[in-house]
Amino acid sequence: MSTSERPMPPLLADERTSLESWLDFYRATLAQKCADLPEKGLREAAAAPSPITLLGLLQHLAEVERNWFRRVLAQEDVPPLFAPPAGGGTPGHAGGWELAEDSTHEQALARWEAEVATARQNCAARALDDTSPFMGGQVTLRWIYTHMIGEYARHCGHADLIRECVDGRTGI
Repeated sequence: MSTSERPMPPLLADERTSLESWLDFYRATLAQKCADLPEKGLREAAAAPSPITLLGLLQHLAEVERNWFRRVLAQEDVPPLFAPPAGGGTPGHAGGWELAEDSTHEQALARWEAEVATARQNCAARALDDTSPFMGGQVTLRWIYTHMIGEYARHCGHADLIRECVDGRTGI
């Protein structure tokens, strides 16, 4: 996914195209918010008192992609991408926030892009009404797409504020 292009969702489209397009729009927005910053800026928790960083957001959303499109939708037994720091933290789908000393944008972006690619593959052969077991019931692909759009929209709002605090850049 190019960080310089953000695809505008079509104004007239079927439901699936609309859902996929909005999710891709927010994915591209996140990538743009993280682009063109030095590693130090990506690690800056700029909206005190929150400890959220742009690099942490990217890692977290890689975990979220993995959780919903691999663990839930495809029922894969895959480990977390980002281990919690020694002494605690949150592993798995809610994790990724903590930054290891050797964490880099290049590494996190590659992991996130790989999870996005796998998500697309796992969705391609499924209908929106296809279900997977979840929390003692069933969840549709439609519900997962809708949830992911909300998840990304919320976190892109966080990224807007962080990026503006880090270098003053707005309107991405």
